[in-house]
Amino acid sequence: MFWETDISLLKKMSSTDRQQGYIVDPARRKSVKVGPEENVRQALINHLTDTLGIPLGLISVEKEILSSDTTIRADIVVYDRKGTPWMVVECKSPSVKISQQVFEQVARYNAHLRAPYLLVSNGKEHFAWEWESGSNEISFLPDLPTFPPQQ
Repeated sequence: MFWETDISLLKKMSSTDRQQGYIVDPARRKSVKVGPEENVRQALINHLTDTLGIPLGLISVEKEILSSDTTIRADIVVYDRKGTPWMVVECKSPSVKISQQVFEQVARYNAHLRAPYLLVSNGKEHFAWEWESGSNEISFLPDLPTFPPQQ
């Protein structure tokens, strides 16, 4: 694993909000219901902003993607400073095993977004990889890429 996710990063929310089962999502700027997957999503947003220095304004949560005749939602899409998708993130509950199906899910989202980096996490296991659009090759990464990307 390339970083230690500490779900307790969510301690930043007030005890009143926790007791009522909601948290203010800084990226969406609204209260959302707390649950296992949402805890992972918030810990990842915290990691992306606090550790990698990605501005909140470049993070989209539950990004709608039009796919043929249906709409799908990516958990998190990180954009570069030009507004191009840079990373697609799929969050799962800690009870969900990261499987081939999860990798395929984020790859389907990325077929539309074409971001060079993908990340999946259940809060305990984290996998990141780089996708080379020209050759359509992927390579798993030991660490998350540096932001901002070289442009």
